[in-house]
Amino acid sequence: MAGTDLKRIIKSGFINFKRGGSVSFAAVLQVVNALAVITAIILLQGVLYSSLNQIKNKVDVTIYFVVGAPVEKIMTLQKSLIKLPEVAEVIYTSAEDNLKNFRTLHANDYPTIAALDEIGNNPLGAYLNVKAKEISQYESIANFMKSDNALASGSDSIIYKVNYHQNKSVIDRLNTIISGAQKFGFLLTLYLIISSLIITFNTIRLTIFIAKEEIGVMRLVGASKMRVRGPFMVEGVIYGAIATFATLVLFWPATAWLGRKMTSFLGMNVYDYYVSNILQIFAIILLSGILIGVISSFLAVRKYLNK
Repeated sequence: MAGTDLKRIIKSGFINFKRGGSVSFAAVLQVVNALAVITAIILLQGVLYSSLNQIKNKVDVTIYFVVGAPVEKIMTLQKSLIKLPEVAEVIYTSAEDNLKNFRTLHANDYPTIAALDEIGNNPLGAYLNVKAKEISQYESIANFMKSDNALASGSDSIIYKVNYHQNKSVIDRLNTIISGAQKFGFLLTLYLIISSLIITFNTIRLTIFIAKEEIGVMRLVGASKMRVRGPFMVEGVIYGAIATFATLVLFWPATAWLGRKMTSFLGMNVYDYYVSNILQIFAIILLSGILIGVISSFLAVRKYLNK
C-alpha cells in the first residue's frame, strides 16, 4: 500500500511539473540562479585559496650561517627544525650553491662579479629556508630558534643571522589579510546563499499558490498532509535536478573562457579547477538544488495545510 502511495505521489509530482508550464520553468530558472551563485562561490573560494597559497609559498624565514660553518651542525639544526609540527619544509642551500645563485642573479652586474673574482675564495655561507604550514606559525619557529633546544649543539656559534624580525611586519600583515579574506568570504557566501533561497522560495510559493484550490479539495476529501505535500516536494526535486544539469552546462563554457582569458589575472586556471573538481561540484549543487526545491515546497505548502 505504501509503495502504491509513493508511486502516486511521484506521478502527481511529474504531472504538476508538466502542467505548471511557464511557472515551472520560472521556478527552475530561480533554482538555476541559486545554484549558479553557489557554483560561483565554490570557484571564487578556489581562486581565493589559490592566491593565499601562492602568498604563503613566498613567505619564509631564512637562517644564514657564518662562512665555513660545519655542515654536520647545519644538518643537526635542520633535523631539529623538521621535527617541529609547525614546519612544512626546510630547504638547505650550501655555500657553493649560494655562490652560484649569487653569480646568476648578478650576471649583468660586472663590478660585483669582478669584485667577487678579485676575492678569490667564497665569501658566502650556507643557509636554511624554513617554511611554516601557516603564516601565523613563524613566530613559534623564531621562538624555537632562541630556545636552548635549538642551540644546545652549539648552533648559536654558526648562525650569522635569522631574518624573521626583518620580515615580521610583512608576515603579520599577510596573516591579517588572509584571516580577513577568509572571514569576508564566509560572510559573503552566507549572504548570497540566503538571498538565493529567499528568491527561490517565493517563486516556488507562487507555483503552489496556483494550486491552492486543488489543495483545499484534497483536504476536504480526507487526503493526508503527506499525500498533499508529497507531489509538491517531488516537484521540488525535479526543479533541483534539472537546475543542476543546467548550471553545470552553463558553467562549462564560462569557465573555459575564464581559463583562456583570465588565468594570469586570477592566478589559476578556473577551467582546469572546474573540470578536476566536477564530481564534487556536481554533488554539492545537486544536493543543494534538491534541498532548495524540497524545503521551499515543504514550507510553501504548509500555509495551505494549516488552514
